[in-house]
Amino acid sequence: MSEYPKLKLPEKQPLLLEQTDKELAKKPDPNFRYAHFKTVAKGGKSLIQSCKDLHLNRVICYKSLLPEFAADEVEQTRLLREARVSAMLQHPNTVPTYELGRNKKGHYYFTMKLVHGYTLREIFDYRERYDLNQLVNIIIRVAYALEYAHSMGVLHRDIKPENVLIGAYGEVLLLDWGLAKVWDKDGTLGQLQESESENSEQHMGITGYQKLQGTLLYMSPEQIQRAPDIDFRSDIYGLGVLLYEALTGSTPITGDMIDEVIQSTLNDIPLKPSEVVSAAATPNAAVPKLLENAAMQCLSKDPADRPQSAAALIRVLKEF
Repeated sequence: MSEYPKLKLPEKQPLLLEQTDKELAKKPDPNFRYAHFKTVAKGGKSLIQSCKDLHLNRVICYKSLLPEFAADEVEQTRLLREARVSAMLQHPNTVPTYELGRNKKGHYYFTMKLVHGYTLREIFDYRERYDLNQLVNIIIRVAYALEYAHSMGVLHRDIKPENVLIGAYGEVLLLDWGLAKVWDKDGTLGQLQESESENSEQHMGITGYQKLQGTLLYMSPEQIQRAPDIDFRSDIYGLGVLLYEALTGSTPITGDMIDEVIQSTLNDIPLKPSEVVSAAATPNAAVPKLLENAAMQCLSKDPADRPQSAAALIRVLKEF
């Protein structure tokens, strides 16, 4: 059995008085506040880097658009919304946002806390090394973040293991609010959000298969159908997929082609986790009935049959 990779943390340096009491420039230039950039991750349209905040003497995370999208007004608006949603959701299980601004070229960026750790995807890849209690506790923390977000009128819409980060000191953080849905005062969607729904159909072509398959496997039926009345129970479905994967090591929906995944999500009743584990003949992997029932309820096609809030699911998971 391969060894779980050891997490490489940056070398710690003690805080010194000369760092904490150093005066700022009389007229600090915000364009020269950040230095020593290193790429952390690159998405389809965005770039995440680590950098040194020269004002506060700390290393942080810096998110911006890739050069080919930096002048795109729609993408800039999405980045702007992501930054503000992240900043307004001040919760122990979300990443603190520090600053939103424009660089020298006038393009948006925002900065946030840099956390070193593993994604839940990496942990699921080594699932046999973890106690089920640990995995359920991670999902409870994600549910707490969603309970708070929903109370603030925000639907995440992209719950998946890649968007859950477990830090080196016990942090559990729900990441990436770029697809978050926020309603207008009158209860309607903004024009940008409507265009996202239209564009999502284009992204389901064969060329986008490798990039989107992981996301599709965690989408609720109503999200795939782009239902105009989608609500917070769509995120409950995503939590159900995480719980199912924690119990079985696989997602409830399978398929080799995008159309198969979509049709399965809309029409097929997944196997119970106990049936999946039994078929795999996994030793010492009995599925607790309480958790199996919770996962299957979250995965109901009809949102009315799911737990009606993240708080309701948390209460069930805490009984385990």
